[in-house]
Amino acid sequence: MARATTFKYTVTVVDSGGNKYAIDGNTQQYVVLFPGCTYEFNQDDSSNATHPLRFATQPDAANSSQYTTGVTTSGTPGSATAWTKIEVTGDTPYRLYYYCT
Repeated sequence: MARATTFKYTVTVVDSGGNKYAIDGNTQQYVVLFPGCTYEFNQDDSSNATHPLRFATQPDAANSSQYTTGVTTSGTPGSATAWTKIEVTGDTPYRLYYYCT
């Protein structure tokens, strides 16, 4: 039996002509999500204030559905211990896009 793995990323918001998320310091980077794994996006950096991290099924989040299956959040972005977590299963779409609501 495979062991469940949790990957943790640090999220910051950078202003590069428009606010963008930086995941572990890389902007506009996608994160590969594997079934059976959990991904925790740490949002306690103050730059995350008013920038809740969400997932969508299309790159243009305004015209797609927010993806919420297996997604949990804790705390207020920009405050201590705030995070967004997604548990990936075999039913999770192959590609998800992250965005700010």
